[in-house]
Amino acid sequence: MDWLGFALAVLLIEITPGPNMAWLVSLTLADGRRAGIAATAGVALGLSINAAFSSAGLNALLTHVPAIASWAGIAAGAMMFWLAWRGWLESGESSPVAVAHTRSRRDFAAGVGINLVNAKAALFFITVVPEFTSGPQADLGEILLLGMTSVVIATLIHLALVLGAERLRGFVTNPSANAGFRRSLAAIMALIGCWFVYGALR
Repeated sequence: MDWLGFALAVLLIEITPGPNMAWLVSLTLADGRRAGIAATAGVALGLSINAAFSSAGLNALLTHVPAIASWAGIAAGAMMFWLAWRGWLESGESSPVAVAHTRSRRDFAAGVGINLVNAKAALFFITVVPEFTSGPQADLGEILLLGMTSVVIATLIHLALVLGAERLRGFVTNPSANAGFRRSLAAIMALIGCWFVYGALR
């Protein structure tokens, strides 16, 4: 098993901008570090479950029923549209602690949901992992180790992005006048939803 080679491959792929990155940065800029970290935790859990299902044979299903990948991407896009709509509606609200807790739970759930139906993550896993295993007869434990390695690397990169976006947030918005900024970020989330749908249909 070439664990180091796989880790480097995942690192190179993960630093390439994608929908998860764009969403996490937009969310953190709009709602702060707490929201970004909650969403990152949800993304990590969603990717972990995705990798586990892939290891258990989801690859065969995706290979023989290609339409599943398209429908999953469309579902992820629909969730992003819903998040954009909620963000637009909440753009003029204050953020008391109770609302912040509710939003954190919502952001965590959204991160899980989007990545449970992240067909590209599943397809990446089932096409790349076999190239780094010890051979065709690699056991499930070896495959799961590589899958969890990819999740850990992705999560560390996502956390770095969230923390960086939080530092930037102080320069681009302020608590007293950010409704327009939050609406702009809601529009960006809608565009990310289009990104998901486009990737599913092309």
